[in-house]
Amino acid sequence: MIFHNRFKDKVAIVTGAAQGIGKGVAIRIANEGAKTVLVDRSSVVFDIADQLKKEGFDVIAVQADLETFEGFQNVAQQTVRAFGKIEILINNVGGTIWAKPFEKYEEDEIIKEVNRSLYPTLWGCRSVLPAMIENGGGVIVNVSSVATRSVNRVPYAAAKGGVNAITASLAFEQAENNIRVVGVAPGGTEAPQRIIPRNENPQSEAEKLWYQQIVDQTRESSLQKKYGTIEDQVAAILFVASDEAKYITSSTLAVAGGDLG
Repeated sequence: MIFHNRFKDKVAIVTGAAQGIGKGVAIRIANEGAKTVLVDRSSVVFDIADQLKKEGFDVIAVQADLETFEGFQNVAQQTVRAFGKIEILINNVGGTIWAKPFEKYEEDEIIKEVNRSLYPTLWGCRSVLPAMIENGGGVIVNVSSVATRSVNRVPYAAAKGGVNAITASLAFEQAENNIRVVGVAPGGTEAPQRIIPRNENPQSEAEKLWYQQIVDQTRESSLQKKYGTIEDQVAAILFVASDEAKYITSSTLAVAGGDLG
């Protein structure tokens, strides 16, 4: 179901928009009337934006490294130049790079996991706040994960626990500025093969086993004993971003078939 006017003339930034959940959010929020900025490190994001433009939607694409403050500041600046304001930010970038017991992680791998799944949210929130405050309010949706309780990905869990803390604390701080900060924590989600793999090296036999342990634990932790769909996540993210959820802030909604993380 598409609610055609739910985001009419709202200005929204969607990160990780070249694939998966982010792509689904970007396409649907544009369909629901938002002036949409699609952001990704992959140039594929321009193809998605071009297709949406052909369909008559008001969108732009920005290629950026969101693990840096400078990269996200550039996104915010381009959004304001194009549309005059920022009203919604969907912080979707993140994801497990390695899957293995914690004692198997190297120092640089831990750093890369945290850089990948914590800093884009931290920089995103910081980068859009001045524009949202000047505009009189806004909504930030931070995409977390129920993998804060999981096996074989402690650094990722730590990063997503940080995302949950950002959501809770920033909502307290920014309520007086009419800015809602909410989270969505996906569980296991079926998705097409990634355009840019998070880990470009082939999995060893041990790594395949460790990853299968994640899959098994994810299904077992879900009361419904299954993975969800991208559309399940898109629907939840756009609900909390919309005015239908105007009395919801500071909390993170688990969308994981009953697994609360």
